[in-house]
Amino acid sequence: MSRPAPTQVAPGVHRLGDDAVNFYLIEDPEGLVLIDAGLPAHLEQLGGLLDDLGHSVADIRAVLLTHGHLDHTGLAHTLQRAGAAVWIHERDAAILRDGPRSVNRHAKPERSMLPYLLRRPSALALPLRLARSGAFTSPAVQGARVFGADRVLKEVPGAPRAVVLRGHTPGSTAYLFADRGLLFTGDALVTADAFSGRTGPTIVCRCFTHDSRAALDALDRLDGLPADLLLPGHGDPFTDGIRAAAQQARSVGAY
Repeated sequence: MSRPAPTQVAPGVHRLGDDAVNFYLIEDPEGLVLIDAGLPAHLEQLGGLLDDLGHSVADIRAVLLTHGHLDHTGLAHTLQRAGAAVWIHERDAAILRDGPRSVNRHAKPERSMLPYLLRRPSALALPLRLARSGAFTSPAVQGARVFGADRVLKEVPGAPRAVVLRGHTPGSTAYLFADRGLLFTGDALVTADAFSGRTGPTIVCRCFTHDSRAALDALDRLDGLPADLLLPGHGDPFTDGIRAAAQQARSVGAY
């Protein structure tokens, strides 16, 4: 799996991960914040970036998980042990607590993976990559901090607003840093979907989405948010505004 160097996507905001998944480090005067937690194999990449910035993992105050899927939670246990508070919506907390293999029990996808693989066999590379990166064996996380509805997380540096976007999983959540004009959408709205081969704003295909109708409806909640830059869990940043991204994803629909 290609692991490019982290890139700065906005002042004090760094994109990490690889060609399969994104996660982000935010610098704030009150401490560092991680949006999602990548894969276990990304620890070296994160450590290198922190070294370059003059920090260590102990300086990460909070890890904000957009949802409980294993490609977004791989370093959560390690960072929690280093002192970070891990946050997740209460409806995805059980996935985190019971471990990465519990997702079908708590957030079963709408469709089987098989029809997608038959149409696009190259998509099999994604789960194989995840397995090689330790996604299926990362430790469960106990004692995460939870919320049940939209709220401003005053305890987190930068005081982001959690915006619940139920659909991809029951507790999928975006995080809005209004003062920076940033919205981190996780997999509620992405700009690349490896299984369908789509690029541009879209929801994730049904073999990884719990409720695609709800996921499309949730996009309406994004239209009025004060952010210009969308930073997704998969794909490149989208710079043409949140409303435009949501409109494009609605027009594409579910796959």
